[in-house]
Amino acid sequence: MVPRRAFDVLFIRDRFHPRMAEFMVVVADPDSGETYQLDVEGQDANRFLGRDLGDEVDAGAVGLDGFTLELTGGSDKAGRPMHPDVPGGNLKEILAEDGIGYKPSRDGERKRVTVRGREISEETVQINAKVASGEGDVAAALGEGDDEEADE
Repeated sequence: MVPRRAFDVLFIRDRFHPRMAEFMVVVADPDSGETYQLDVEGQDANRFLGRDLGDEVDAGAVGLDGFTLELTGGSDKAGRPMHPDVPGGNLKEILAEDGIGYKPSRDGERKRVTVRGREISEETVQINAKVASGEGDVAAALGEGDDEEADE
């Protein structure tokens, strides 16, 4: 019997136990102006895979039952922003005048920047979303209230 190399064992292990997606979802509440950072992994994170920016997702994946989230942006592990005009989830170099991924220092300045497409993939690390609809208070639904009132 020929001993296996470490690479072969890792490949077989990953094939039988696929890595689950992990995201940090930053949820903005437009009514109060607050933002909440929530870690999502496993089956809840898989609900976001394949979605495009602008799509609406059930907020039960982040613990906000009864709410709906609109996906507004995100970035990958290198900090490259997701661009709503680039299809797919791959990297692309675009010539940017202003907007996502580039702020010019003078009028008419352009620069070639690398951005990620609008589709959420396993390369995405952070997802930005805002509460699109739902009844009640977002802070109360997440279990975050005023700590000062609880201390009194």
